[in-house]
Parts: sequence; C-alpha cells; structure tokens
Amino acid sequence: MRATPGMLTEREARFLALVAACAPAQGVILEIGSFKGKSTVGLASVAMRYGLGPVITVDPHSGPSVTDPDVGPRGSSWDDFRASLRAAGVETAVDAHRAYSRDLAGGWTRPIRFLWIDGDHTYRGVKDDIDLFRGHLVPGAIVALHDVLHSFEGPVRVFSEELLGSDLFGAAGLCGSIGWAQYRPSDGKRWRNDRLHLRRGVARLIPFVKDGREPKGFAKLRYKLWRGLVPHAAPDPAAWVRAVS
Repeated sequence: MRATPGMLTEREARFLALVAACAPAQGVILEIGSFKGKSTVGLASVAMRYGLGPVITVDPHSGPSVTDPDVGPRGSSWDDFRASLRAAGVETAVDAHRAYSRDLAGGWTRPIRFLWIDGDHTYRGVKDDIDLFRGHLVPGAIVALHDVLHSFEGPVRVFSEELLGSDLFGAAGLCGSIGWAQYRPSDGKRWRNDRLHLRRGVARLIPFVKDGREPKGFAKLRYKLWRGLVPHAAPDPAAWVRAVS
C-alpha cells in the first residue's frame, strides 16, 4: 500500500486491513470510492491471503472531484487505478465497477460484511451510500467512513447521525480519520451510552464544516481543538477483535 498513490495514513491503512481480515460476518467487502487504488490494494491483499473472495469496488473515476483534485475537470483516475492493481499483483482479487454507487445499488443482492465508504463527501452523497446499501449489511458487519475528522460535511454528519445515533449499530470508534461502527440490529442498544458519549464529541465538529465550507481563522483553531479531543488513536488489534466478536 505504501507504493500506491492515495490519501490514507499508515495508521488508517493498517486499520482497514484489520477490519477486512477480522470483521466477524459472512459476505463481501464493498468499497465505494477507489481513486488510484491505495485502499483497494490493501483490502485485496488481505482478501487474497485469507481467501475472502474478490473485493468489489465502485467509482466513476471521473473529474472534477473535491477529494481527488489532481484528476482535473475532464480527467480520470481509471488508468492509474488499474496500474496500481497490476503493480501490487491483486488484479484478480478485485471486481471493479466504473460507475456511481447508485448505479451499482440498483441490481445489488449480495450480503456485505465490510462497507468502506470513501466516495462523494457531500452530506447527500454519504447519506445515499449508507441508505443504498444498509439493507444488505449482515449482522456483525462493519461500516467505515473516511475523512470523518476532515473538513467535509458528509462523513462527519452521517457518522454522527446515522451510525452513532442509531441502535442498529453497536461498538463504534475512530482510527485516524476513519469512523467505524458495527451493525448490530438485534442488540445495538447495549452500546448506546458509549456511542452517544462519542457522538457528543463528534457532533461538535459539524457546525464548522456545514455546507462543505472550510473553517478559517479563529473558527479553524476552535475546530482543531474540538477535533483533537475526539479519541482517534489506532486500536490494539486484539482488543478491537474482542470488542466486535
């Protein structure tokens, strides 16, 4: 993964590999938003090692994009994405769809054990991705959103409202800027207090990035202060596995 272009930190990359290997559910790994394939390479490497089947990815690979500015207004990340898969030797472990998530969702029937969302970062875009695929999550599945602690409205608001605020989900947390929660529709309320405690810290960030605006000046300093108070250290792998098992 280090050799692949992308915007994941090593802490986040290691966490994705942990989830891909250890999410305690049966189903597929679905990645929404691939860019040049950094997270795809990591997920596919784990899938190959443990015989988990192909990682399914969906991304139009087209510009312009707020999160992928070097693609340009008429450019595409598709060729770079395919080159990344070839260089890492994971082409056969990836089922790539050059499309929007809503187009893939129309005919989707497969159970999902890990839903990784790193596509459209607007509120409507992230909310749609959750809504389109939530019905296919299996109990025990993990949902993870990238850039929850960056200045985009969609990931932080959807993480706060749809995951931390819902008893459909149990254990939850952050690793770097990845917000994650486990789908537990039958007993998620057992984790309600922990989720709501985390939500209070995360929700403080939403007004600073409302409507996709970048905080500036004194507001930016306050945003960084509140963000620093949200727990987002890398979890101990064994402890994380115990928490979701």
